[in-house]
Amino acid sequence: MKEEFYRIAGFPNVIGAVDCTHIRIKAPSGAHEADFVNRKSFHSINVQMVCNADCVISNVVAKWPGSVHDSRIFQASEIYQCLSQGEFSGVLLGDRGYGCQPFLLTPFTDPQEAQQAYNHAHARTRARVEMTFGLLKARFHCLHKLRVNPVRACDITVACAVLHNVACLRKERAPRVPPAMDWDNPAIFPDDDSGRLLRDQYVLNYFS
Repeated sequence: MKEEFYRIAGFPNVIGAVDCTHIRIKAPSGAHEADFVNRKSFHSINVQMVCNADCVISNVVAKWPGSVHDSRIFQASEIYQCLSQGEFSGVLLGDRGYGCQPFLLTPFTDPQEAQQAYNHAHARTRARVEMTFGLLKARFHCLHKLRVNPVRACDITVACAVLHNVACLRKERAPRVPPAMDWDNPAIFPDDDSGRLLRDQYVLNYFS
């Protein structure tokens, strides 16, 4: 897994790329309807996925309303607990919406020289998760809007992720992927000091 990610842009020790994608749903009934309205002002569930370099989904969390921030979903996830307890050897790559952690590396906000090389390699490598979302939604057009209740929408999304993996492993023809929506997700949690230190070490050891 790490070797495949490294071949993309020379970014070492990567075990996955993480991000969230919004699955549009019909407005649910009940007192919690407003929880499902996201920052783009439509109803959705916010689904976290981790993928490998071949766009195979290795982890999916589908249970959160669209108003919940990506980083909150990550911090409440089982994979966060496993990573923070050192159960996996390697790092995930995430966008600027996440706080930098020793197990989740993010881009520099205002990169200088060697940091720009780091950011470039980071962006090219992390793009695999955006590609995964595009492939998933191109394969399963129902994910553009699910006209079911939120619980059912979560079940359908997980089922589609499983079928997507089957298609990838069988090397089925990839569908044409439309341009992705840019969510411009601002961070809500600060970077961890040890995460920043590890990121600086990456720059010094691999991108200087």
